Amino acid sequence: MTGTAPSAQGEPFADDDVELRRLRWRCRRGMRELDQLMTRWLDREWRQSMPAVRADFLRLLANEDDRLWKWFLGQENAPDAALDALVQRIRQLPH
Repeated sequence: MTGTAPSAQGEPFADDDVELRRLRWRCRRGMRELDQLMTRWLDREWRQSMPAVRADFLRLLANEDDRLWKWFLGQENAPDAALDALVQRIRQLPH
């Protein structure tokens, strides 16, 4: 499926499937549990998400695994409300 949704940088995606493959690779983390959390959201939510939420997901991917793990376990909160809200949504996705 070809999409024209803008990326976080405002550039159109030539092919949404190519972008999804690239993001799926970035979702591969050092921990299987993180892989599953991130990939689950990507597969279920990315295509219908608004550009701002997509940008938040890209910001989330830019964080270190140990920080992400603390956020997903609820040991710490993400540094801003948008990231924290996304972490909570990802945590609540059914398995």
